[in-house]
Amino acid sequence: MSITKKISILFFISFFLMSIIGFWIDNINSKRIDALIKDKYQKIANEIFENIDNTDLINQIIKDYKLKPLKKLKEKEKEFLYYKKHTFGFISIFQEGFEDEFIIHIKYLDDEFILKTQDEEDINEKFRLNVLIFLDIFLLFIIFLYIIKLLSPLKKITKEIESFSKGKLNTRVNIDSNDEIGILAKTFNQMANNLEELIKTREELLRDIGHELRTPIAKGKFAIEKIDNFSQKELLKKIFSDLEILTNELIELEKLNSSKLEITNFSAETLIIESLSKLYINDESKIKLSIKDDFKIKADLNYLSVALKNLIDNAMKYTNSFPITIKSKNNEIQVINEGKRLSKELDYYLRPFTQELSQRDGFGLGLSIVNKIITRHNFELHYNYKNNHNIFSIKIK
Repeated sequence: MSITKKISILFFISFFLMSIIGFWIDNINSKRIDALIKDKYQKIANEIFENIDNTDLINQIIKDYKLKPLKKLKEKEKEFLYYKKHTFGFISIFQEGFEDEFIIHIKYLDDEFILKTQDEEDINEKFRLNVLIFLDIFLLFIIFLYIIKLLSPLKKITKEIESFSKGKLNTRVNIDSNDEIGILAKTFNQMANNLEELIKTREELLRDIGHELRTPIAKGKFAIEKIDNFSQKELLKKIFSDLEILTNELIELEKLNSSKLEITNFSAETLIIESLSKLYINDESKIKLSIKDDFKIKADLNYLSVALKNLIDNAMKYTNSFPITIKSKNNEIQVINEGKRLSKELDYYLRPFTQELSQRDGFGLGLSIVNKIITRHNFELHYNYKNNHNIFSIKIK
């Protein structure tokens, strides 16, 4: 999960909890204030109702509590806090709309009082508290947006690093900032420059070495033909042939480090046929095909066929009996031959110039090339030994 998603989840959890707490506090304050106001103005209303005939006392009560007499009620939505009906009248206390004042309405026979209270400080405090809670939530939202903005360059850096890892050596990150993210971008650019220069220098050196080696090898092969001694002639042919194979495999191994894959869609059968075409097989009976599932593959056909070709070549070199089997099923291609179990774990043979001590035919680069190709495609290479048979399989994801 990305950092942005994690921060977003934490923000929404915090926002949800703060909203619940704000609502809970507002609800508690509303009930507390309503109870206080109800008790206060209920007491005033009862005192006026009990002294309805004493005008002087009522005027004094109105003055003491700073009540404002009204001639008539406005036609507004009312929220009643208290209502009590008497034999010859009633007492009601209510609030009009969202105003801070309350209305005390008293009626007894022909006497009627409509009194408006002053602003309640408790209500103002409640409003200020709600404003503060809203500001906290708003500030949390602003901080969230600011953090997302700060982290947004990380997406760009991640994208460019992935592009660089896929072989686009000219990839650079254009971020101008003096914080840690800017330092990270500059450090990556410096590293990319050094690696690009190193890789290009190594590629040029390898091409030069390959070119220089091929020339004396070709001359040596030509000179061999003038030797009359058959045993010496065959020995020298083998030496120059091995040198040519080693040179080609080293160059092929190096190409895999920097070349770009040409991804296409093809079937498992096409891959197997392409791999067999890269081999020189004089007897087709040495190969047994079992295509149970001709599944689709999205990969570089050339390189993947090289990997499968190397597995088939190894199977033919080290089998105790023919035919070897190439099987396709369940998004997996298997190469099976009869022989002894490998003496070490598969990872040992995936390193360059490693092979069984008893098998010195070759230079131990075949499986290393296979591993590089499979890894570049994010596929999997597996080894299993069952019923005296070695099973190498390429698992297609």
